[in-house]
Parts: sequence; structure tokens; C-alpha cells
Amino acid sequence: MSLNVSLHELYRTSKGVTYQCDLTNRIVLNFADQVMAFRMTDFVLFRRKAERVNLHEMIFNLDDEYDFEVLEAPKSNQKLVLTLCDLVQLRDLLAGTQFTLNLNSMLHEVLYTYSY
Repeated sequence: MSLNVSLHELYRTSKGVTYQCDLTNRIVLNFADQVMAFRMTDFVLFRRKAERVNLHEMIFNLDDEYDFEVLEAPKSNQKLVLTLCDLVQLRDLLAGTQFTLNLNSMLHEVLYTYSY
């Protein structure tokens, strides 16, 4: 039996993809050759961490410590070491996923409100 049947693609970019898993009720992120699974609250926390990184500082500060950013996934030992370009691409993937989740929730709410 294949577990891929329970995965539904939420959003895809050229650098990554996110899925929703019906069996585990998690968001699965595949980015930079790493796969991470998040509960919804952890996904929101991870997205906020990515959004809080100061891109302006990374661009204009010439110190070596600003060449990359390390993001740790909540409640796991997984870390992503991201360059400026990687961080922008990750933010795009996370924002697109959040938009898709919000849109699905709104559609579900509207369709089921008017069907009764």
C-alpha cells in the first residue's frame, strides 16, 4: 500500500513543494533536498521565523556571519542553512502554501455554510 495516496500537493515552486498529509494531518515541506513535516501550528511558527529574518541586513552587511541564516524547524532536530536566495525562495514557498491553506478554509466554510 502506498502512502503517497494521502498526500495532496498544496503549492509548488521551482525549488520546492508542500503537501498536506491526510493520514498524519501534517504539512510536508520538501525544500533544499530536505523533507520536513509540520503540524499546522508548527508550520505557522516556522513561517514566522522565516519572515522575521532581516533580508536588508543580509544584503548590505558584508560580514561573513550574514552570508547565511540557519532556521530550525519547531519540535525537530532539522535545520536549514539558507543563503539569501534560498531564504527568498523558501519565503515564497511558505507564503504560497499559507495562501492555499487559507483559500481552502474559506471555500470549505462558504460551501458548507450555504449547502445547509
